[in-house]
Amino acid sequence: MIDITSQECFLWHTTIKICDMPMFNPLTIRFWGVRGSIPCPGSHTVRYGGNTPCVEIQANGQRIIFDGGTGLRVLGEHLMSQQPVAAHLFFTHTHWDHIQGFPFFQPAFVPGNQFHIYAVPGKNGQGIERRLNDQMLHPNFPVPLQIMGGDLRFYDLEAGEQVHLGGGVVVSNEALNHPGGGVGYRVSWQGIHVAYITDTEHLPDQLHPGAFVLADRADVMIYDATYTDEEYHHPRQSKVGWGHSTWQEAVKLAQAAQVKQLILFHHDPSHDDDFLDRIGELARAQFPQTLLAREGLMISVYPNVM
Repeated sequence: MIDITSQECFLWHTTIKICDMPMFNPLTIRFWGVRGSIPCPGSHTVRYGGNTPCVEIQANGQRIIFDGGTGLRVLGEHLMSQQPVAAHLFFTHTHWDHIQGFPFFQPAFVPGNQFHIYAVPGKNGQGIERRLNDQMLHPNFPVPLQIMGGDLRFYDLEAGEQVHLGGGVVVSNEALNHPGGGVGYRVSWQGIHVAYITDTEHLPDQLHPGAFVLADRADVMIYDATYTDEEYHHPRQSKVGWGHSTWQEAVKLAQAAQVKQLILFHHDPSHDDDFLDRIGELARAQFPQTLLAREGLMISVYPNVM
């Protein structure tokens, strides 16, 4: 059973309960940034939000953060009241919209906080420490990475590698289809599986094998739905080769992989709130268990102990 409730405050807060077993601690997902490409604040994006990608998952005492777009700055402000902070930060790749919030992540500047930072090196061979360091060098930024006072530990992953975080929480990755390279992730704990599949372009004649492995029977699949099929195949402004997918392809993958809950993510900055509302209506007509990611969305998934 999925129970959806919401209330309005500084952010919209929605809780989805999958397998309603409140006596057990759930895995929780919270969205801090849901846009792709570039932040797009303004009156036209106020309901879904304008920050670039950042998703937080908590499971059995482990805090996992996916990507460091401008949503990471907002998450950092939230965490300043919970110090000391320890977390695992996984990057899908290092295009600007996925790393631009890291220099403004306040907890990383505070001694006593600890962050384990992971990514698969890009096709140029550069690891995550080098990429985060380089974006904070002159003339891009006034102070270097080394000014951060937190305990930052960097790890270069192999494609397909599993990371065991403790407490039975496992994060695995698979290579996806994105210019310069990129991976998606799957979090597993107590029989719960959450797939984070963003910045990937679908294949023209089959499901992408890496995306399918991540999505297979997932309780929640978060998927790159930057475009519509019409935008992707536009005769004059085609998006083929840009490294992103569509909501229609998200539905195809969710159906084939027998996903329980689909979350459309990485919204194009040109898609205003009304446009996203319409996408949600069309997607739910094909796959009823579909939601569009928005800042403040919270999902709780309870272990299936029956």
